[in-house]
Formats: sequence, C-alpha cells, structure tokens
Amino acid sequence: MKTSFVSKILLIFAMAFSMNSNAQFFKKLAKKAEKAAERTVERRVENETSKKTDQALDSILEPGSGGKQAPKAPENTGNGDQGNSGNSNQGSSSPETSGTSGPKTIQVYSKFDYVPGDKLMFYDDFAFDFVGDFPSKWNTNGGGEVVTLGDSPEKWLELISGYALYYIPDVPQLPEEYTIEFDLMAVGIDNKTSSNAILRVDLSNDDKFKDGSNFVHAQISACQYAPIGITMSNRINNKREIYSVVKADLRDEFQGSPHISIAVNKQRFRLWVNEEKHIDIPRIVPTGAALTTLKFHKNGFRDGIERLFISNLKVAEGGVDLRRKLISEGKISTNGILFDVGSANIQPQSMGIIRQISQVLQQETSMNLKIVGHTDADGSNESNLSLSQKRAEAVKNALVSIYGIQPDRLISEGKGESEPLADNDTTDGKAQNRRVEFIKQ
Repeated sequence: MKTSFVSKILLIFAMAFSMNSNAQFFKKLAKKAEKAAERTVERRVENETSKKTDQALDSILEPGSGGKQAPKAPENTGNGDQGNSGNSNQGSSSPETSGTSGPKTIQVYSKFDYVPGDKLMFYDDFAFDFVGDFPSKWNTNGGGEVVTLGDSPEKWLELISGYALYYIPDVPQLPEEYTIEFDLMAVGIDNKTSSNAILRVDLSNDDKFKDGSNFVHAQISACQYAPIGITMSNRINNKREIYSVVKADLRDEFQGSPHISIAVNKQRFRLWVNEEKHIDIPRIVPTGAALTTLKFHKNGFRDGIERLFISNLKVAEGGVDLRRKLISEGKISTNGILFDVGSANIQPQSMGIIRQISQVLQQETSMNLKIVGHTDADGSNESNLSLSQKRAEAVKNALVSIYGIQPDRLISEGKGESEPLADNDTTDGKAQNRRVEFIKQ
C-alpha cells in the first residue's frame, strides 16, 4: 500500500525530532505555528466583529444597500457638458477603478474626528465647466482638462505629470485655521506603479508656481508594490525644519476613490485618507508668514498609462471645536455633513461632526436638539422639501443608533430650498445652501 502524503510528512517530522541536533529547531517551529494559529483565530474573530459592526452602521448610513456597491470601470466619455449633479453636498459616491475586484463595503468609523470648516472659502465640482476645457477657477503652468469617467455625470480635472502645478487664484490668503477636502481617482495603476508616483499638496507663501520661502508639502504616494507612506516636509524662512516619511499603506485606497481631508490649526497639520488619520504634526506650519496659496503637483506616473483625477475640492475657514459653539450659542449650522446625490445616505467623512454633536448631548443631559435639513434649489420645491426632511431624519438616526442618544431628545425638520444663505446660481452658493442646522430646544 502506498504511503499517503500526510504519512510521509509525519514520518519526516518524527525522524527529525529523534535527532538531537534538530530538536531545538522544531520546538521553535512548533511554537511559531502555535502563535500563527492564535493570530489566525484572532483575525477571524476581528473580521467577523468588524463585519457585524459595518452591517449595523451601513443599515443606518445606506438604507437598503446592505453596505454593498458594485464597482464601475471609469472611462473618458469624451465630449459634452453634463450639467450640475444636483443636491450632492459635495458630490456622489464616486465610481471605482477597474482594478477593484468584487463589491466594496463602505466602512464608517464612529471615532472619525475630522471636522470641516464652517465658513466656505472655495468649492469646485466643475459643474459649470465644459468637458475638454481647463477649469475656469484654477490656474496652471502645464495642462489638464475636465473629463467624465464611465457613465457617471460627475466631472473631474485630469492632472498631468512633470513640472505642472495647479493652484486656486480665488483663495487669496489662507487663514490660521481652515480645512481642505477633495476626492481622487487613479486609473491604470498596477504593481509597476513607481514609488515616485505621488500627488503633492502644497501650502505656500508663493502665489504663483514656485515653492516659496515658507511652505508645507504633503506627498501622497499611489505606489502599489509597497506601502510607501506619506512624506511631510516644510520650509521656514528658506530653512528646512522637517522632512520625514510617515508610514501609511494606501494601496487599497488608491484602487477606489480616496477622499482626502486636511485640517490646519495654526501650526498643527493633520491629514486623513478616507476615515483614517495618518498625519498629525503639532508644529510644522510656519507661523508669522502668510501661506497664501493651495497648490497640487502630480509626478512619477507613467505617461499615457497611469492617470490621476481630482474633484470636489472644498476649502473652508474654521474646523475648530463645534461643541463649544453649540453650548455657548445654542445653535450651529454646518455644510460639512455630506450626502450622496439626491439621497439621504450620509457619507462617511461626515462622522466627525455627528460625533461632536453626540458628545455635547452626552455631556449636557438636559439639552434637546432640533435638526434642520436644507438643500440647494436644484430640483422641484416638493422633492427638495422631502429630501431635506429625510436628511435631517438620517442625522437623527445616526445619533440614536451609533451614539446611543435617546430619540425623544431629538426632533427633525426639513426646509428644502426655502432659506438659502447664498446665490443658488453659483457652485459656491449651492454648497453653502446644502447644510444641516442644530438648534437647542
């Protein structure tokens, strides 16, 4: 009878253990195997717990979806202006790259602590730009054009590699405290994508196309064969103070459409990719030197193969603690709670604000709140009124189900487009009008 493969393996192990010279080696091997088995069990328990948590949160934040989204392969659809995308509060859920395999679960982290500024300085989703044109609110010393991807009407600016810089002339000076948000889309990246393939975000005192004597640079890597991380550097009065690489594995994020959030609070610089904070440096931003310009620079991507797109850029003054304002003034209004286009599905990057509201309610146990939703003027009065009510109710449900706030302490109301703060004929105005108010009762 032939000896089975397993029997042979056991025989080899038995012979090896009988040899004193190898006994210690196999003891160590057995110990490693035991630890590996423990880690496997831990990971499985962790994954199951994570799945259950995600399912519970997704049922609130994406009703009826089960937390699943089918991926789409982006394509340049060519010509034709697609018009405005509606009451998006910063755009729709973006299409995913062709490199994504299988459905993608939206993970929502209830400890996400990013809070966007509440005074809008700049917003652009290229809604009023024609496909094929360079966007009217931007400037560059290179090239680029507005495109659409796949069958989505959402517009993106395609950045080119080399020495091209892109900046926003309509933001004349950055304040001491502000936030920056934008979406990225990478197409054509694979395991050959270079470690030099980066998007650099610059905060500079030069208002044209140079680094300036004072700046902060954040280099976000799209490399796929290794976790390159994020490189942070600065210059203060022409002297470099910081240059360091912070560990971060962003390979999976770049297979989708990563949302980048940045908060500057005086000298402090923080950066999130999706809902995970990767950078928190307390003293990197130059003080006493006005950083006037936000710039973007793409480099290291293979020409004609790897393409990078940016959209939904928002710059807002503030981003400080909303809790104190709600307690002292009894009312706050924010356009930082974002929803998918034409729906009440809360986007994950909104959780920082909702978390802060929950903290106020947990501390001020006698406080009750009215949550009021507002939309821009796209669509009919009736549909916007209904949408604003659903969005206010979705925020209420998140406070109740995720943070344990008693539902009888909250009431929700929708006012649609009836109380605009700004002109609905501009992109900036629409972004200001799409907001949520919290009013002490």
